Amino acid sequence: MQGTEQPLSQASITHLRKVAAEISAFLEAGGLAPERSCSLDAAWAVLEAAIDFGDAPTIEACRRVIDASLNGASVAEADLLIVDDYFK
Repeated sequence: MQGTEQPLSQASITHLRKVAAEISAFLEAGGLAPERSCSLDAAWAVLEAAIDFGDAPTIEACRRVIDASLNGASVAEADLLIVDDYFK
C-alpha cells in the first residue's frame, strides 16, 4: 500500500469475511485444482478484496486471470497461486 493506512470499516471487514467464506467453500468443493470457472469466480472475489486493500500486484494478477479465462487463454500458474492463496 502507498500512503497512510486507513483502518477498515466494519462494513469492509464484514464484506471481506463473506468473500473469504465464499472462496473457502468453492476451493473445498473443487479440491486443489479448481476448474477454470472456479478460478474465474475466485479471481473476481479476490479482485474485490484487493481493490478494498489497494493491493496493486494482486489486482493485476486477478485481471490477468480474468482476461485469460474469458479469452480461453492459458492462465499463468503464478497468477492462479496468488488468487488461490489470497485469504490463506
